[in-house]
Amino acid sequence: MNTPIILPPLNTWFRRGLAAVLVLAGWPVTFAVELPSEVKGPVLLPRAVLDLPVEQAILTAPPQVPPPITRKHAARVVIHLEVKEEIMRIADGVEYTFWTYGGTVPGSFIRIREGDVVEFHLNNHPSSKVPHNIDLHAVTGSGGGASSTFTAPGHSSQFTFKALNPGLYVYHCATAPVPMHIGNGMYGLILVEPAAGLPPVDREYYVMQGDFYTTGAYGEPGLQTFDTPRSIDERPTYVLFNGSVGALTGDNALTANVGETVRLYVGNGGPNLVSSFHVIGEIFDKVWLEGGTRIAQENVQTTLVPAGGSVIVDFKVEVPGTFVLVDHSLSRAFNKGALGMLKVSGPEDRVIYSGKEVDAVYLGSQAEDGAQAARRQAEIKAAIATEMKANPAIANLTMQAQMEKGRQVYMQTCFACHLADGKGIPNVFPPLAGSDYMLEDRDRTVRIVLKGMSGPVTVNGVTYNSVMPPLNEVLTDQQVADVVTYIYNSWGNQGAATTVDDVRRVKSESR
Repeated sequence: MNTPIILPPLNTWFRRGLAAVLVLAGWPVTFAVELPSEVKGPVLLPRAVLDLPVEQAILTAPPQVPPPITRKHAARVVIHLEVKEEIMRIADGVEYTFWTYGGTVPGSFIRIREGDVVEFHLNNHPSSKVPHNIDLHAVTGSGGGASSTFTAPGHSSQFTFKALNPGLYVYHCATAPVPMHIGNGMYGLILVEPAAGLPPVDREYYVMQGDFYTTGAYGEPGLQTFDTPRSIDERPTYVLFNGSVGALTGDNALTANVGETVRLYVGNGGPNLVSSFHVIGEIFDKVWLEGGTRIAQENVQTTLVPAGGSVIVDFKVEVPGTFVLVDHSLSRAFNKGALGMLKVSGPEDRVIYSGKEVDAVYLGSQAEDGAQAARRQAEIKAAIATEMKANPAIANLTMQAQMEKGRQVYMQTCFACHLADGKGIPNVFPPLAGSDYMLEDRDRTVRIVLKGMSGPVTVNGVTYNSVMPPLNEVLTDQQVADVVTYIYNSWGNQGAATTVDDVRRVKSESR
């Protein structure tokens, strides 16, 4: 057993940080008596504050939010928040020692009103291994309350503050080493409602992102511990909504009904990463950037949430379905866990979103014409091979073999616009079957295949104005010769075979 280390009351913040490090290293620590100036005794409240009604704050676990505050006056609000170090699931088969406010990650959601006077109690459970405190960004005062709430295991601290500024604020532990305390899950949100309240909505939810640094790789089973070098290098193993992989999916998904308005209170505990918050398939109708009280933007696709910051987003759900919440730095969503779901029930509106209208088979060169061409080509090659055995002078493919190779190229590159019968799409893409424009100039046809073409063209007396993309970088010279040969000898068209030399000649002329 190591000899207890007595830390004298010299430099308070240095002593506290050193104590945390020593405890984690297995050294028992005894605190010398705190300086008298650190505990000032109960605050003497003025009569106007003493006359305010007293109420206990309603705290909720994520993703739930306490009900809106309907009172039109300030109150004295009493908050009791417990710190507890808990071993909990971070992913399937993986556990982690979280440091929590209220037993959850993120911590309990706190809701008060602008002008409220808050009596705040921070209670550190006796089973905790290290001291903790709380820095509430909503507090105007030293350390946001951190300097008043440094609390050893088995102790309770109390301080009072007045909610001067409305908004959505992050709270977190500020005990050294601060990134470790936050990285173990010590953060949450406190909403200071404006005196006039927020616009009413049908549903409110609490979502908070955090990055976690474990000694084991993502998904590595067993009990994982905090990895300091990973945290310093900002290389998280997990990036999570509400503290664990799947915390907002499946049976844990958020829910709403078609026609309802949804408000998300979104925070980012960090300790390091900025979040690009996005709901796939929805648009934020209103956004209170950085948790402020002014609607700063409307019709937003993705909004940034800084580490130690927040955002409020409202949107109406018009159609049913599963809407996926992500950090749009998408490797975090699909490889590190930053993914949730909002499941919306209700009737469809197929004008707003039709769903899949057509499920047609598209096989390209594997379609029947393409497959038949491959079979015929194989047959012709076999016939040529047989003839070559009897007559070695037959060294080149016949025009029929080139036609079948050309048909394969056509089914891969031309079929979608000009169709299998060469008739094109009326008023959109011109026909190739019986095309006077094409048949009168084969070199021009080769040039169009190579270089592309846009703008109006008249075919068989009908004007078309579409785009033919260049295929020079897609097809070889042989493939261009094959497909032109196929087009010039299909659907009633008649023409000579096009050779590779023809293609090369046209290509050289068009440079």
